Amino acid sequence: MESSMKKTSYDNTPSIPDGGEEPKGVNFGEVRELKRGFSRLIILSMAVVLMATWEALSSIMVSGLVSGGSVSLVYGFLCKLQKNSFVRFCLTEFLSGSMWYPTAGGQYHYIANMAPERWRDILSWCVGWIGTFGWVSFTASAPFLAATMIQGLLVFNYESYQPERWHGTLLYWALVGFGALVNIWGSRLVFIIESASLLAHIIAFIGNFAAIWACSSAKQSASFVFTFFQNNTGWENNGVPWCVGMLSSCYVLVGYDGAIHLGEEMLNPELSVPHCMLGSIAINGVLGFAFLLAILFCMGDMDAALNSSTGFPIIEIFRSVTGSAAASSAMTSTLILTAGLATIPLLASTARMVWSLARDRALPFSSYFSKVNARSGPPVRSVLATSVLIALLGLINIGSTTAFNAILSLAVFGLHVSYFLPIGFFLWRRIATPEILIYGPWGLGCLGVTINIFALVYLIFTSVFMVFPPYQPVTPVNMNYACLIFGGVLIFSGVYWVWRGRKVYEGPRVEARRSGY
Repeated sequence: MESSMKKTSYDNTPSIPDGGEEPKGVNFGEVRELKRGFSRLIILSMAVVLMATWEALSSIMVSGLVSGGSVSLVYGFLCKLQKNSFVRFCLTEFLSGSMWYPTAGGQYHYIANMAPERWRDILSWCVGWIGTFGWVSFTASAPFLAATMIQGLLVFNYESYQPERWHGTLLYWALVGFGALVNIWGSRLVFIIESASLLAHIIAFIGNFAAIWACSSAKQSASFVFTFFQNNTGWENNGVPWCVGMLSSCYVLVGYDGAIHLGEEMLNPELSVPHCMLGSIAINGVLGFAFLLAILFCMGDMDAALNSSTGFPIIEIFRSVTGSAAASSAMTSTLILTAGLATIPLLASTARMVWSLARDRALPFSSYFSKVNARSGPPVRSVLATSVLIALLGLINIGSTTAFNAILSLAVFGLHVSYFLPIGFFLWRRIATPEILIYGPWGLGCLGVTINIFALVYLIFTSVFMVFPPYQPVTPVNMNYACLIFGGVLIFSGVYWVWRGRKVYEGPRVEARRSGY
């Protein structure tokens, strides 16, 4: 969207000693310590792969099928795709303006520039902690899916196998370790790895999509796909399970801000990052919806799929469509592969957020975790710390049958809250002090207020239902522990703020701020 507003008249980017001119990067004196080794193609590949919409949707569709049926999945996906586009437009408006460049801190840096002086530090502190923990949870979801799906394949192929939740946790830890190793020692191969991951993402879609349509002997009716509703959650009010079932669509369409947190490591991020965000949600949105329709039209007996001993309806759907256990296993393996590969860019984005908080002295042992080895490139200590946090989340699986639901809720809730506050304060600035805002090529113009409001209403609505228990009656085993875990994180960050944070944290480490803030 072209902006009719003011354009920037300054650029604080340091010059290059050899006389060459470096493209603009992080503005306002942001401390640069990470190498600029990412091209636009690499960031786009990482953003697309870490979302992995069609793979994630096929893996967690059980939530939507139980909580609303095909109606919840189809219209929930379309609704979330539209509303997430509003949020994405709001975020890209920040990035393309001369006042806020893509930084590893992302949303908490933006709110520090928009909030009133009195509340700037505490609000950016809160958004930083909330957003980072949301990303930690989001990152945990990919290896969790891959690990439990491996167990599902073992159940599917070996009748003697008795799955234990701790088996899944061990597999989960192995996948987290794999992602950490690649992020630390495979950084020089990142172009090859991410290009191959994007290629695998697209080829696996084409192969599975073609196999489903070609092998399915009978198709479900359009009435089933677009009008069938069911409530198997125990909730008496049908509206609640439909809203809870939205978790599937909310989860598979978040994470587009991952490109923001990698922006310090690429050239011209104020132009490239918005394009990568747009590309990631466009590619994943189209592939995700196409695959969803293919699954619903070709799924066969839905009750058999929901009651599959594997725990994943998609495995039974693949078997019923192809008539072959081997083919089903091969198709499911592509989902496991892409989930494992998605762990790499997810961990990369999350580690940058942890590193940014440490750089701004918002974490315990900040001086240690903010160190970067100039030769190795990535923030190794932050990668290791993030990996440990993600590994600890795997312990939830040992004690709860709905652990994955809690992880998804934490991810969506944390990310949505981190989007909500900057957009809310930007709307306030847009109305109260429009003269200090400087827009870029992605400025929303006269539609800005409307899009901001739609985005805020959507984020409030989804955040409320993300913490609801998925089933009634609620028991200690099926409880959604997202509230408890999230509350624990807030309490810890609050205590640390009172004890030390308010003394050492002065907001993002910038050398200049625009007057009037």
